[in-house]
Amino acid sequence: MRAAFALFLVLHGAIHAMGFAKAFGYAELAQLRTPISPAMGVVWALAALAFGIAAVLCVAVPRWWWAVAVAGVVLSSMAILPSWGDARAGAVANVAVLAVAAAACFVDGPWSQRAAYARDVARLAVTGDLPAVRVVTDADLEPLPPPVQRYLRLTGVVGHPRVESFRVRMHGRIRSGPEAGWMPLVAEQVNTVTPPARLFYLDARMLGLPVTGYHRFADGAASMLVKAVGLVPVATDAGDAMTRAETVTFFNDLCVFAPATLVDPAIAWTTVDNRRARAHFTAGSQTIAAELTFGADGRLADFWSDDRGHPAAVGAGTAGQRWSTPITASRRFGDFTLIGHGEARWHPPTGPYAYIELDIDDITMNVVGH
Repeated sequence: MRAAFALFLVLHGAIHAMGFAKAFGYAELAQLRTPISPAMGVVWALAALAFGIAAVLCVAVPRWWWAVAVAGVVLSSMAILPSWGDARAGAVANVAVLAVAAAACFVDGPWSQRAAYARDVARLAVTGDLPAVRVVTDADLEPLPPPVQRYLRLTGVVGHPRVESFRVRMHGRIRSGPEAGWMPLVAEQVNTVTPPARLFYLDARMLGLPVTGYHRFADGAASMLVKAVGLVPVATDAGDAMTRAETVTFFNDLCVFAPATLVDPAIAWTTVDNRRARAHFTAGSQTIAAELTFGADGRLADFWSDDRGHPAAVGAGTAGQRWSTPITASRRFGDFTLIGHGEARWHPPTGPYAYIELDIDDITMNVVGH
């Protein structure tokens, strides 16, 4: 879709180059009957240039292309008005460009959720702790349940620095319920361990329209806001129940993305058997419980908790419901073997269903302070 619109901008700009060619006598264009002065020819050329630059930015730097496109629309309108009889069709194209640019401003501009996410990440980089120098050793693993020890060794964390922050990029699909349609998404998140913070931003598509979402867990509180076209709220949540839910999600992130953090003595572990372990994790005022299940190969296969809750309705609090994150594939990220593909499931009385499926594109450790 983005590439198709970039092509539209290129074609729109190319048409404006015709006005420049006529003004300076480079071409005789019968469809442009009204004379165009050299000064106005420069305006036509500048409009063509603006649309061309906007097309490139639309693909390469999507956060700012809309501003250049709006400048192109202004210049185009200045050029079209004196030649209205010949070029009025260009005004229709300008309206289309302006509509898409406005939507892009709400989705990617300085007042967007993406910008809020970027500002919060920048603040973490200033206030977060730098990566610890100490490395994870075999001695650090000894207090852990045997299946957790084996998992950490398989991931490759022994001999590497402890993790104080990490960034994850992913793509996949998401839906609002078991009967709802799937929406494609791309997402990014940054976590810090001390203090605990989780910033998660997503871009999705619903009926062809952009949908943005931002989950913010920082400063001891959590919130969530999803907007259609970056403007209309379609889901929102905050408060103690949301904070508790995000505490579960934060601990899940540690387990699947940054297992080196599981040596933290503040995590209370209990061995269930040689394939399962339970944990109690505390962040701020919240203490949550979870159980980890490991496959025959020793890798993490599933994670579940009854402490996350499920939104009963937008703004209507939560209802108790099991939440799990089965992992179906692993892959190498630098020195570590971690989750490659997984999903998150709710477990209502009618039966479990996945509401998000993700392929992990990149995991980078200790990003804060770099």
